[in-house]
Amino acid sequence: MHILFSSTPAHGHLLPLLPLARAFRDRGDDVAVLTAGAFAPLLDAEGITLLAAGPTADVLFAESARRTGVDAAADPRPEAVADFFAGTRVDLTADDALAAAREFAPDLIVAEALDFVGPLVAAALDVPVATMAFGPAIPAEFTDGMTAVVGSRYADRGLAPVPARWHLDPCPDLLQPPGWQAPAHRVPVRPEPHRGPGTVSGADSETEAGSGAAPDAAAGTPGARPKVLVTFGTHFSDPATLTPILAELRTVDVDLVVTLGLTASAADYSSAGGSADGSADGSADSDITFAAFTPLADLLHDVDLVVTHGGAGTTLGVLSRGLPLVVVPQGADQFLQAAVVSASGTGIAVQPGPDVAETVAKAVVTLRTDPGYTEAARTVAAQIAAMPTPHDVAATLTAALT
Repeated sequence: MHILFSSTPAHGHLLPLLPLARAFRDRGDDVAVLTAGAFAPLLDAEGITLLAAGPTADVLFAESARRTGVDAAADPRPEAVADFFAGTRVDLTADDALAAAREFAPDLIVAEALDFVGPLVAAALDVPVATMAFGPAIPAEFTDGMTAVVGSRYADRGLAPVPARWHLDPCPDLLQPPGWQAPAHRVPVRPEPHRGPGTVSGADSETEAGSGAAPDAAAGTPGARPKVLVTFGTHFSDPATLTPILAELRTVDVDLVVTLGLTASAADYSSAGGSADGSADGSADSDITFAAFTPLADLLHDVDLVVTHGGAGTTLGVLSRGLPLVVVPQGADQFLQAAVVSASGTGIAVQPGPDVAETVAKAVVTLRTDPGYTEAARTVAAQIAAMPTPHDVAATLTAALT
């Protein structure tokens, strides 16, 4: 079968699709991803075909801001979000995407929740589409606006929107917002932290998948200082934001592992004790270590808790390991993750403000001294472990299509 995945050109949207894409690939299906050409190195390493279509996210944000006067990433108000995902991106991507997809001839298109190109292509080619969420349900004030905006793009092409046959959902019930109701045709799929190509997923291991039991929470060496992972994703690792946070965290007797994302280097954090060699001061016993872009699964092996911006993939990946979080949202959908983490008792949300660094440090101390947060995180991990694996879901969809 030919399975086409379609994604907004951003790591936070694309990476959560990879476990299911790998599952179809491992079954022997022909798998391709429809997104910007900049992701060729990542997909080449996976042995997955890229169908390049449309510009990168920075170009899309710039054009959307020109149209609306609002930066949808930093100020995710509903009208700006609707234009970015359902207006600007469709306008600058759909025609190239349709040409590439027509040649690939997909039997199924799997589109991430905020991708409006894949469903339009599916309507044009008359093939079934599955949507895949990447976190808690998106509020109606956003989804209604996006649906309204993209409607004119269908009309311009003489098409009508086609409902998704499946709603693939990696978010456990315990992390859904208040009042949430499962959508029709919902198919749960177990989330996992991003891992490197060629590595074996913990979610696919025979023991875990067979038992439905939660994985043991990662933990540092007994008797050692707690280890805290600080990760603000691929694009939100702004040194101006993180440097004061790191300086405060170095006062609370923890070891820090700090990811640099794709936009910063260790030298950018020199005022927090960072140096270009990746340690705090070049010494072997440094309490801070910087890591270049590294799969989250590798980073979670021996940490005790995580401080994060609250990207959906990061949040679900961390909680799948039973680890509590401090969430410091910066933009996009991160405020939604912060809210559900706080409501579920799996961590503490810290809103941006002048005292954010001190508040984050206090929250880390709270997570280390109050076992209730770890207990709640392990409860969520158990619910995640009981969800069908990506390989299970690939088999289910294949059976329905044949």
